Amino acid sequence: TTLMLKELGFATITATDGLKAVELFKRKHRHIDLILLDMTMPNMDGKAAFYEIKKIDPDACVILSSGYSEEEATSYFSGKGLAGFIQKPYHLDVLNDKLQEVL
Repeated sequence: TTLMLKELGFATITATDGLKAVELFKRKHRHIDLILLDMTMPNMDGKAAFYEIKKIDPDACVILSSGYSEEEATSYFSGKGLAGFIQKPYHLDVLNDKLQEVL
């Protein structure tokens, strides 16, 4: 995904787990336009990371990525400000379309 984002012209910051993602967002949130968050991550799952990120910045733009169905994965986020969903696995054109739609 990082390589695809770079190919699309985005600068990226990568976290290896949900806890690190939240820590990075705390330090750099003013320079982050969008978060692509996986539902399943070690140390802190996507649901918990989403809520922590939204505590830091309620306007944070978060796209959830998951192998689960959209309905199943996004049911936790109804009315909570989730910007979008992308089903894994996805291709470059699908990622690009979702980013253009959200941004």
